Amino acid sequence: MVEPFLINGTSVAPGTRKTVDIPVSLLSNHTPMNMSVHVVHGKRPGPVMFISAAVHGDEVIGVEIVRRIVNASAVRTLRGTLLCVPIVNAFGFINHSRYLPDRRDLNRSFPGSPKGSLAGQLANLFMTEVVKRSDIGIDLHSAAQHRINLPQIRITRDGNRAAELAEVFGAPVVLESPYREGSLRMTAHEAGVDVLVYEAGEALRFDEFAVRVGVKGILRVMKALGMVADKAVADTKTRPQFATTSHWIRAPRGGLLRAFHTIGEAVHVGDVMGVISDPIGEKERELLVQTEGVIIGRTNLPIVNQGDALFHIAHIRRSGGVEKFVNQAEKEFEVDPLFDEDEII
Repeated sequence: MVEPFLINGTSVAPGTRKTVDIPVSLLSNHTPMNMSVHVVHGKRPGPVMFISAAVHGDEVIGVEIVRRIVNASAVRTLRGTLLCVPIVNAFGFINHSRYLPDRRDLNRSFPGSPKGSLAGQLANLFMTEVVKRSDIGIDLHSAAQHRINLPQIRITRDGNRAAELAEVFGAPVVLESPYREGSLRMTAHEAGVDVLVYEAGEALRFDEFAVRVGVKGILRVMKALGMVADKAVADTKTRPQFATTSHWIRAPRGGLLRAFHTIGEAVHVGDVMGVISDPIGEKERELLVQTEGVIIGRTNLPIVNQGDALFHIAHIRRSGGVEKFVNQAEKEFEVDPLFDEDEII
């Protein structure tokens, strides 16, 4: 028999679902602020997975991914339990901001403390009520404002199953990224919970391609864990490319950037990524590629200052494979304005 799932004093019976509002704080005008957790509790036993979005309040693409996962037909016969938190940082979400009102970055505030700052208290609450009650997690992010990321999974190879599940997810690139002090991924790992970080799109924007890759990737992971039926989602047709390192091409001077390449493109040593010029065009500076790879992130702003991060290059030997993967995936997820959401699953 599967027991009811208990969260914040609320019982969710097997075979049912419920949205549980966990109190976080009162705003200055005495309005309550909650963290909503949508619990889908299966009739049959299985893993507990959490899916979180908007840890950075302006990274809204994950909110749409969570909405589609919750309503996916594959989840109706779930094995195990799914904990969906579409908006972790509601403060930043409302204010279109990455940060909390105390100007702290929630993803550098874990594990937090019940008596700490607002960021620390929220981090502690999320860890206690969601992360530590899970076996696996997927944390959804996007690039910061005025940047865009190619859909990618970030992991750390340390003997866990993250690399295997990252390949199952099927994003074009899997980037090995070291743990960062105070991050959700590092703190969850220390608590024995593996977390995949999905990065795609840009802040304050929806990107249909990035959303569809995220939805299908999550369902593939759930399939691999036995949480949804094998026929619920197809396996990826192309093997993702792994990158062990990456670097940013930064602006050597301020000026106006004319970019010649975008995310998903393979680049080679000597390629001209773009040109920075003064407003009149009297002085120009070419940006040259120093290491072969694929563009997994770039700025969208033409106005740059010296030192600004412009192009994020992942070091992949078979960079052309990523370009082919992206082209195939774009065809697979070709956007139809009248699409049926279940068709993408």
